[in-house]
Amino acid sequence: MPEPILDDISHRRFNPLRGSYVLVSPHRTKRPWQGQQESSNKIELPAYDESCYLCPGNKRAQGDVNPTYDSTFVFVNDYAAVREEQAEYEPPKQDGSLASRLLRAEATTGKCYVITFSPRHNLTLADMPAHDILPVINTWTKIYTAHLDPHSPLANSAKPTTLPPASMNGHPVPSPTQQYRYMQIFENKGSAMGCSNPHPHGQVWATTSLPEEPGIELVKLREYRREQGGCNLLEDYAKLESEKGERTVFENSSFWAGCPWWATWPFEIMVVAKKHKRALVDFNDQEREDLAETIAEVTRRYDNLFETSFPYSMGIHQAPLSGTAEEIEASHFHLHFYPPLLRSATVRKFLVGYEMMAEPQRDITPEQAATRLRDCGGPLYRTR
Repeated sequence: MPEPILDDISHRRFNPLRGSYVLVSPHRTKRPWQGQQESSNKIELPAYDESCYLCPGNKRAQGDVNPTYDSTFVFVNDYAAVREEQAEYEPPKQDGSLASRLLRAEATTGKCYVITFSPRHNLTLADMPAHDILPVINTWTKIYTAHLDPHSPLANSAKPTTLPPASMNGHPVPSPTQQYRYMQIFENKGSAMGCSNPHPHGQVWATTSLPEEPGIELVKLREYRREQGGCNLLEDYAKLESEKGERTVFENSSFWAGCPWWATWPFEIMVVAKKHKRALVDFNDQEREDLAETIAEVTRRYDNLFETSFPYSMGIHQAPLSGTAEEIEASHFHLHFYPPLLRSATVRKFLVGYEMMAEPQRDITPEQAATRLRDCGGPLYRTR
């Protein structure tokens, strides 16, 4: 167990995935709150909304019509953040000038997808049993595999696949026109996280560049592997946390889920594969079922905590689509859940002031958060 004194004093915790620290201030939970409060999400949505551009059979913003799908549904984002084709940009030559050293830019191209989790407008992952989440995981795997570099060591693990069908007049989503470096799979749930449509869905962005967050983690994973003679940082961490238990929220034979020692967000959860799994393509059928169970347990506990549709941003970090053998082997599959709620369904955490200018800071300890989330198991509160 952590030293009891850490429940009462300010202290910093080290994040080995980033090489950074977070300030923990547990005594601040006693302060009164007179700041902004969010509206509690008690709105009951219909199973189908004729005005929703993600519901089956409806027209989307650009005019394409969704098929009458009955499971997951994938299409190229109508308002993609990165595109496959754009004007060419050649960075100025590095001539030693101040401008060339300080004003740098590089072109990035890519492809963005939207994945609906269910045809039901009112079903979030928290509402879905594990067997209904499994098609979502299978869809993630298919999209990742379809974009995987054929020369990657992962290609030997990946089963041949094509992208799932989409709504483009009955034709499949076009295959990528170039090899991308990285694929970020994520979900923004709730208006508090900037979600523009309540129909439960996630996104997939494939880019020619390696984004900063997974890039920083990959550096640290590689360093740990070299320093520890081939051991994997997150495999070791999942084993350690499973043995200790105080930050564990849920675990099964394949995954550990809990509030990491270095968590920034109040009820942050990380899901880590217990064995060294580089990416989605490394999982067998049982492991995919265990991942579905873990996601169901985490999201249901979130909703039960404050009896609201709990907002969060969730993202998968795994091996790059294209990379060196060292990068691929150092990678370890894990998910981050970053939820903003702090004290209740209406009081959220803001990363401002000290967090923006100095370093991240949290009030309740990860151990306190994990205890509360462990106690939120059982049926979803809406079904009681």
